[in-house]
Amino acid sequence: MTSSHSATTAPRTVLVTGVSSGIGQAAARLLVEAGHTVIGTSRHPDGIAEADRVPGVRYIALDQTDADSIEQCAREAGAVDILINNAGVSHMGPLEDTPMSTIHEVFTTNLFGPIALTKALLPGMRERRFGRIVMVGSMLGSFPLPFRSVYGATKSAMHAFSDATRRELAPFGIAITTVEPGTIATGIADRRVYTVAENSAYAADYDVVAAATRRNEANGMAVGPLADLVVTAALADSPKTLYARGNKAPIVFALKRILPSQSMLDVMARFHGLKRARP
Repeated sequence: MTSSHSATTAPRTVLVTGVSSGIGQAAARLLVEAGHTVIGTSRHPDGIAEADRVPGVRYIALDQTDADSIEQCAREAGAVDILINNAGVSHMGPLEDTPMSTIHEVFTTNLFGPIALTKALLPGMRERRFGRIVMVGSMLGSFPLPFRSVYGATKSAMHAFSDATRRELAPFGIAITTVEPGTIATGIADRRVYTVAENSAYAADYDVVAAATRRNEANGMAVGPLADLVVTAALADSPKTLYARGNKAPIVFALKRILPSQSMLDVMARFHGLKRARP
């Protein structure tokens, strides 16, 4: 795979979370090929199959739901120039059927953990007057979808966190940006957390959206171009606030700027097979 990653040509130390598969694994490979020192995290790095290991990556353990694990990861990583917060968990289910314990776990994994790791690495970046932070979100953070409310909320909050923190960090040579992938063919459906009650009151609409999601993911983008986008954001001299690819991103973001919010919610619902509904 070739890439036109502009910008940061000097070798950097990059920490990529969630490198056992998917975007994280592919991004780590690209960064090693570009000559950077890459540290990759996984909950259980010793359990990563040899075929899934990227030569040149130093693997360390990280559980984003465990504060002690986050602090240990930061200590073990040492001086990090670029942080790619990629690891996360996917969730789908009606809100009423989803236990609060699951909601807390999704928020901790997708939002609080990455924020804590960012905080742990910021002092070193600030002292060295250089840093790049990439928050790998989802287009569901910008385009909410029924039955993905908990997951989408974590990704929307991640985007807001990135935008708000950007000005705080800029005087110290640190840039933070968000990458929002569209639908990806990574097999994530097999790892997603599902919470739908037996005989759920929401079953009819939920089943429609679940089926549409499976179809979309089966025909989703390959991991490679999205990993390339993440690396482009990480190495840019002046990263943009947002990078998005997939699901006709240029068109739908343009529509978002001109259409009322309710119209965009209707578009998302129709795209997933739901009829228009009002209270």
